[in-house]
Amino acid sequence: MSDLHIRCAGPSDIDTVLRFWREAAEGTSISDDHDGVARLISRDPEALLLAERDGRLVGTVIAGFDGWRCSAYRLAVHPDSRRQGIATALTEAAEARFVDLGGRRADAMVLEANEQAHRTWAAAGYHREDHWRRWVKPLGPS
Repeated sequence: MSDLHIRCAGPSDIDTVLRFWREAAEGTSISDDHDGVARLISRDPEALLLAERDGRLVGTVIAGFDGWRCSAYRLAVHPDSRRQGIATALTEAAEARFVDLGGRRADAMVLEANEQAHRTWAAAGYHREDHWRRWVKPLGPS
């Protein structure tokens, strides 16, 4: 994995990240557009972590911390690069960020139907909490 480089995304990465998510990520989010990712990078320039190999984007994770909760989103690895330790490296980088910021527990947003992601997060030491459910409400015009 020494050839894997993990760095924070910048504004010039936004379009590449959006294309990558369409190919490598499961599901979509209301924030999966240029403005949404730009707001994330502007508000927290170290939250969106990119894994690159030979200058090519092979993985992402959003490691968000609001001062209260550490939340991981959009862990995605390119299909051609899976099972090479990239998700592990990204998870470890997110957790290191959380610890540096004073976080005490990390949560991961994982699609219910994504069994592969369940195995990935479980292998990283995460467990499902069935007594919690996510409640959402879109804001603004639909």
